[in-house]
Amino acid sequence: MTFTPTDYLPYDFANRRHIGPSPAEMADMLQVVGAKDLDALMDDTLPPGIRQKEPLDFGKPKSESELLHHMRVTAAKNTVLTSLIGQGYHGTVTPPAIQRNIFENPAWYTAYTPYQPEISQGRLEALLNFQTMVSDLTGLEIANASLLDEATACAEAMTMAQRVAKSKAKGFFVDENCHPQNIAVMKTRAAPLGIEILIGAPEDLDPTAVFGAIFQYPGTYGHLRDFSDQISKLHEQAAIGIISADPLSLTLLKEPGAMGADIAVGTTQRFGVPVGYGGPHAAYMATKQNYARAMPGRIVGVSIDSHGNRAYRLSLQTREQHIRREKATSNVCTAQALLAVMAGFYAVFHGPEGLKAIAQRIHRKTVRLVRGLEDAGFAVEPKTFFDTITVDVGPLQSAVMKSAVDEGINLRKVGQTQVGITLDERTRPDTIMKVWRAFGIMDRDPGLTVEYRLPEKLVRTSEYMTHPVFHMNRAETEMMRYMRRLADRDLALDRAMIPLGSCTMKLNSAAEMMPVSWPEFSLLHPYCPQDQAAGYLEMIDDLSDKLCDVTGYDAISMQPNSGAQGEYAGLLTIAGYHRANGEGHRNICLIPMSAHGTNPASAQMVGWKVVPVKSAPNGDIDLDDFKAKVEQHSETLAGCMITYPSTHGVFEETVTEVCKLVHDHGGQVYIDGANMNAMVGLSRPGDLGGDVSHLNLHKTFCIPHGGGGPGMGPIGVKDHLIPHLPGDPNTGEGAVSAAAFGSPSLLPISWAYCLMMGGEGLTQATRVAILNANYIAKRLEGAFDVLYKGPTGRIAHECIIDTRPFADSAHVTVDDIAKRLVDCGFHAPTMSWPVAGTLMIEPTESETKAELDRFCDAMLAIRAEIAQIEAGDIDAENNPLKHAPHTMEDLVKDWDRPYTREVGCFPPGAFRVDKYWPPVNRVDNVWGDRNLLCTCPPMDVYSEAAE
Repeated sequence: MTFTPTDYLPYDFANRRHIGPSPAEMADMLQVVGAKDLDALMDDTLPPGIRQKEPLDFGKPKSESELLHHMRVTAAKNTVLTSLIGQGYHGTVTPPAIQRNIFENPAWYTAYTPYQPEISQGRLEALLNFQTMVSDLTGLEIANASLLDEATACAEAMTMAQRVAKSKAKGFFVDENCHPQNIAVMKTRAAPLGIEILIGAPEDLDPTAVFGAIFQYPGTYGHLRDFSDQISKLHEQAAIGIISADPLSLTLLKEPGAMGADIAVGTTQRFGVPVGYGGPHAAYMATKQNYARAMPGRIVGVSIDSHGNRAYRLSLQTREQHIRREKATSNVCTAQALLAVMAGFYAVFHGPEGLKAIAQRIHRKTVRLVRGLEDAGFAVEPKTFFDTITVDVGPLQSAVMKSAVDEGINLRKVGQTQVGITLDERTRPDTIMKVWRAFGIMDRDPGLTVEYRLPEKLVRTSEYMTHPVFHMNRAETEMMRYMRRLADRDLALDRAMIPLGSCTMKLNSAAEMMPVSWPEFSLLHPYCPQDQAAGYLEMIDDLSDKLCDVTGYDAISMQPNSGAQGEYAGLLTIAGYHRANGEGHRNICLIPMSAHGTNPASAQMVGWKVVPVKSAPNGDIDLDDFKAKVEQHSETLAGCMITYPSTHGVFEETVTEVCKLVHDHGGQVYIDGANMNAMVGLSRPGDLGGDVSHLNLHKTFCIPHGGGGPGMGPIGVKDHLIPHLPGDPNTGEGAVSAAAFGSPSLLPISWAYCLMMGGEGLTQATRVAILNANYIAKRLEGAFDVLYKGPTGRIAHECIIDTRPFADSAHVTVDDIAKRLVDCGFHAPTMSWPVAGTLMIEPTESETKAELDRFCDAMLAIRAEIAQIEAGDIDAENNPLKHAPHTMEDLVKDWDRPYTREVGCFPPGAFRVDKYWPPVNRVDNVWGDRNLLCTCPPMDVYSEAAE
């Protein structure tokens, strides 16, 4: 296979969309890097022994119009019925203003995790609204900025309870009324940690035998209970009480905090987020203030900037897994930020009165449905309920369910003689009549009788969502402007390159995103009959086949709904393989010191012990240290986790030797897929010796980052591991997520990417990603040192530049450089990882030469400012780097600095007309952690700080 910059594909296909540089620009860039052509550059960069033998061939790539037609044909194979299955998934109405201005708006879906708060104030405020909503509805003091789904949130709550409980009991009680998928995922999480799951009725709880307990509210079959007594008894034994609650029901029902709950979890899916055959949706977690530092995930907090103005940031970041590593009890490094933003805006859009009115309408419709069933002689349970009931139909179960399908309705099978029904916001009078007809009830008028069947002692009496943001004028004009104001405060990929190393911030093309909103993909319930999801299954099968071709693996599981979840699932798969072979004692995992923090955290979660491996001076794995540790732990070696190409941005030549060493000593090899954007079409982890890898579909395969989620982390495995892949959350064992395919409504994006690029296009994207990275490294050469290179002086798809010397020469830190880049209109590269005090740069293939040059010009100008400090020409503490980022307020107020306004606010790289202005100056992280505030604050909170 040979390519030149001008003959690889018709220009209108891959190049115009995903590949930034034009053929002429590529020729110029190759000249700068000193390579004859792309083939020569690849030969310089990749060791010959790792190159794949056959080119990728997916057939002729599709144009956008061909792709969208193909997607329509596939989508039409899905049958969209009205699903009243419930089980934590509900029909919901996404307000068009939110769908168009948030869900389908690249200003929101192309943003990155808000680790740089000065350029993330909009999404941080939106997430703070979400946290405030959750905190108010649950009656608990602090909430996080979302988790992956309700089932994994339950599992996180269980392990959090074990961390904070004073009880030393080994058991954990699970209410038998929890949703089945929640129980399944908790069982998976508990097994390797030695937690004994005790399932039973709430009244049978023995608080002396457990460190915590979880209850479903309302129960999966509709029952409503007050868990105050159970939680009080748990507290008497120093144990923790958890309630998994439907947040919409909490507008009417007694909140978990009022029952004494320590932790509340659940899903906000029904707050305007389509069900999407299972995801993505934003789960939530709330807890008491004194447990804040034990809570997994991200927490948005309030702080001040350098001028005392209000500023938002991620709080308590030191407790995240990147710091805890092998001591972590959670590997959560992501969230469902975009979906949490949608749910938060849904709450702002409706306000507390609107949410309560929706809940009341749903409940009244459920009462009408029940009255008709009862009048016809059916036994309905429970007698008091919110939106879910269970009907005893005896031997007629199959007939009733089939009749319902004939009416366009999916019901839930419960046992052998009952049918479950859950109504929702989309339920109409005609829906109720169809359900009645399925039960043989004809010609009944659903009527409009107002009747409530909520248990009187569980009716909510407390206020919620009192903050002014939930009481703003909800005219669409005002809502549209509020969303726009928040979006304008952020810097996302729709404004500028985001050169984050390891994060692969590449184009999320419009054509790929469009099908996600189609009802055929967005409205399917994850537990509907499989014959109704034929289009989904066809897409998943074909995408799985393509990913197997790309990776060299034999099977793919789509269940993990984040990269960290993929790591966890992959290691569970290896552990299951060892147990099946009678080697369950193998529990040692070798992990390089440079690994992602999620790697050791994931190993800990499956009950393994982490043994770190040193790095050689050139950044490679220290092979001598690796050999010594493999031999030392030969009898107990479970496996190793490596990243390829390495976290240092180099294709290590010893990778096959590393894999062979592990196999020779009975272990399995996990190859982290975070850097797959440097491999697609050129090298396959399954051919290198990998047994399992996860793929970040939100990196290499174009699912957008969404401000910190959604994501997908499917795992590919070799044939011998297939029997140990995650099981179905409703019917099997080993489930890691609530839905069988994780967050499948995102998969049309990756499938469309593969179909429009074709095998050749995907390969060319990889080659150009490597070219773009080498071009940046060459342009910065001499001004900054690149820490790690391959034997020929080339880098892979990213490089680490060393900014540590400037701390001594000019008192300039990596933070100063990152904030100065904001003035230039850029998100900073990845800071201080994997090497403290450095910047890791990854441009991806999507960026044009003009944008690469703008970034290089900005970096070189920053280096020139550092040189001025080194020479003594400008003050070491009063200079543009130390005051960065500069706001518009800085520009217009009195100027008393020794450099000009133009130098401060319009450095090289910054646009003159379309300049991005950060809304706040540098954020004070210390103040935010000392004054922890994680809900929407009243203005008087800042009065003292501003004085």
